Amino acid sequence: MKLKTPIILLSVICSAAQSSELDNLIDSSGAILQQLQTGTMLVGAAIDYGHTGQGMTSGNVSELGHISDSQLQAYNMALTGFQYSYQPYGDAQTTLEQAADEQLGLMSEAVDVFTEVTTELMVAAQVNEAAVQAVDSPKDQEALQTFVAENDLSITQESVDTYNTALDDVEAYGNTAAAYLAVSQSKEATSFFETGAEGNNTRVDQAVLSYDANNQWVMMKWQGTNNATAVYLNGASYSGLDVYVDDTTVLQAGLESDYYHHSLAAQGYDCYMNQSGCDHEY
Repeated sequence: MKLKTPIILLSVICSAAQSSELDNLIDSSGAILQQLQTGTMLVGAAIDYGHTGQGMTSGNVSELGHISDSQLQAYNMALTGFQYSYQPYGDAQTTLEQAADEQLGLMSEAVDVFTEVTTELMVAAQVNEAAVQAVDSPKDQEALQTFVAENDLSITQESVDTYNTALDDVEAYGNTAAAYLAVSQSKEATSFFETGAEGNNTRVDQAVLSYDANNQWVMMKWQGTNNATAVYLNGASYSGLDVYVDDTTVLQAGLESDYYHHSLAAQGYDCYMNQSGCDHEY
């Protein structure tokens, strides 16, 4: 795998994230400490009052400083969790998978926009089917001419812009999600990122994660430094991830997809809108 640690000119600032194991350890040990402080204050008061006779308790105040069974159990469980589960530099695989989920969510929104705007562009499919059917029939051509004259079949620039933008967004979000997932599935790549976090004394879940289509890499910019670590996706070295495919492969995958199979583009206007003239039964 071709792995690279480039230098980034701008320092990276992002929000810190505590792991649940560390949170549990902080909370449970803090609870024990609070009881120790309370207990110590009670002992100090007892010593002073016992030697001076200037005060005394009701006899139940010591319970305020007791350490409960639940506090003891929480503390010991937090210790065990921190010892065996906590990763001080973060979990690169989990970080990448979570980032991929976010990109898939954005892609889903873009797909919804794309699907909606294609309904506005259906008039082109309707016109095309009618025009093809009328090729050998002047009568049908005359009927189509009348239909065009009597109906608004135009397409707006706004619809085209929305369509083009949605298509670009679907590709961008889909590629980014695929990049993150591909890297997350490589032990070599995730270990490389975690080593980068260790070298910069930070965590992978505090890094700024990005996919760069031009450089064909996934990069983590390390918090509070000018450094970054990147993993290439183009098979640039003998053991590298190589996830790019050519246009023909992409289109073939799309042709075989459920989304395309149930779309206007695949079914045609009459089948899609009226369930008529279909090659399959509804």
